[in-house]
Amino acid sequence: MKISHIEHIGIAVPDLEKAIAYYETVLGLKCYKKEVVEDQKVTTAFIKVGDTKIELLEATSPESTIAKFIEKNGGRGGMHHIAFAVEDGVANALAEAEEKGVKLIDKAPRGGADGLHIAFLHPKSTEAVLTELCEDPNK
Repeated sequence: MKISHIEHIGIAVPDLEKAIAYYETVLGLKCYKKEVVEDQKVTTAFIKVGDTKIELLEATSPESTIAKFIEKNGGRGGMHHIAFAVEDGVANALAEAEEKGVKLIDKAPRGGADGLHIAFLHPKSTEAVLTELCEDPNK
């Protein structure tokens, strides 16, 4: 697999508006997009830092993985995942990872926030870091 850069860092937050206010007011960054991702039961907000994005994730349902993550963290948010952009396509990267013995969460790419094709690798196989593979189908 050919990774070109860190696409984004996903941060789970219990209150999206409060988190956006912190990044904008304290750090001087700007939220450029909010998006509801129905199938993942989250609302996302994106903040750009250089060429890397921060993806803030707020649960829209108690059954979402983000809600469960926050609950396990004592009601606090925190770093949820790191996402890498792959140049040779998510499907190829998944096949290569599985060939190397990595446990997959997603067996095939699916649609994600910000128009990306995404898939996740299981943290039991990735040194305890939830890893997302991304590709922009428009590039």
